[in-house]
Amino acid sequence: MREYKLGNDQGPGMSTLSDQVEPRKEQRMSTSVCLYFQMHQPMRLKPCSVFDQDDNYIDHTLNRDILLRVARNCYVPALHTLLRYARFKRKPFKFALSITGCLLDQLQRHCPEVIIQLRELSHTGCVEFLGETYYHSLACMTSNTEFKAQVDLHTQRIEELFDQTPRFFRNTELIYSDSIAKTVASWDRFDGMLLEGFEQVLGNRPGTQVFESVAGEQLKLLTRHYHLSDDIAFRFSNKQWVSWPLTADKFVDRLQAQAEHADVILLGMDFETFGEHHKYTTNIHSFLRELPLALMAQENLRCHTPSQAIAKHQTRSTLSVPDMISWADTQRDITAWAGNRMQSEALGRLFGMYPHVLASGDEKLLEAWRQLTISDHFYYMCTKHMNDGQVHAYFSPFDSPYDAYINYMNILEDFASRRLGVDAEELKQASDESSVESQV
Repeated sequence: MREYKLGNDQGPGMSTLSDQVEPRKEQRMSTSVCLYFQMHQPMRLKPCSVFDQDDNYIDHTLNRDILLRVARNCYVPALHTLLRYARFKRKPFKFALSITGCLLDQLQRHCPEVIIQLRELSHTGCVEFLGETYYHSLACMTSNTEFKAQVDLHTQRIEELFDQTPRFFRNTELIYSDSIAKTVASWDRFDGMLLEGFEQVLGNRPGTQVFESVAGEQLKLLTRHYHLSDDIAFRFSNKQWVSWPLTADKFVDRLQAQAEHADVILLGMDFETFGEHHKYTTNIHSFLRELPLALMAQENLRCHTPSQAIAKHQTRSTLSVPDMISWADTQRDITAWAGNRMQSEALGRLFGMYPHVLASGDEKLLEAWRQLTISDHFYYMCTKHMNDGQVHAYFSPFDSPYDAYINYMNILEDFASRRLGVDAEELKQASDESSVESQV
């Protein structure tokens, strides 16, 4: 790493590292570098046969074991690093976190020390907590009522734990469309949304600017720079990559190559990138420790939260996205969760139950149903091949997409017949009406 001249002024809690770096001479209005990290762990399901009768469908042992490993390898050390730089006085490191409710539930149960770290981060004023669906669900594709209900639940939990009301929205897996933007704007609570920035959406416009949604000026848009983001998220440990090994200085040089004509560079990735997807031996934690210093040494780059970025920079143009997109797979659409008949049938059957679940007035039943809306359950059913298929298999606890489908449908059948008391033919008719197949 390049040597940066450090001053003597130290932030609270800092004993060996300063926050005063010698900057480069400013050439133009600074470019906002927005980093956001997605923190999510699903509630994986138990193996379930047609003969099983158990009100608890969640495999708590498996989920606990995975969470403890991820916390040890990723959450605890990476949050410690971010907290150090967020405490800098003169030029603090600012970023955003998007944390699902189902992860927060598991952290409170098994890893409360991570909740404490997150609270300490919130007290620095340098982290923006983004809004999203509580259960990391696909409700935006099937039910605006449930979509809003889960976002409300998530907002309440963020307020309770971190004393911050989300003003920027990141939908599940960056799923976005004009229709979704209009729905989010109608709630009159979010100032902006994040979405994937790729060529089919941007056309010949650079994604490094603030856009306005078709919902109007009240909802601004920032697009993820997937090339730069994926340099870290996917290619960092690939020894066959032409730019391996990636250092913080090398990465900042890539940012500088974009900065001259950029207002905002949005970098987004799974937080599990740091220690879980890329193991400690790849030097990923060293990279995370060095990146803030390398960024702070650039006078023309400023680390901002998404809300700060849209406040600083003017809107350049309106962005229209008629069809649903996401950040998943090479297609960047919704086929990762609703691209085959198994997924469409499972989604239709699940949301066909929704009116019956609401009518029951049973809060525990509603919570159990919502745990089944977690998008990962449908992700495991994806039958894609090549690189996309390898990514799906990496995350899945099942041997095949068909095993995931059979297990999920067994659970739905038990939930519907035994707990809801819904007739199979009635449920099939409702599921046909709730099918998302036509939207794919």
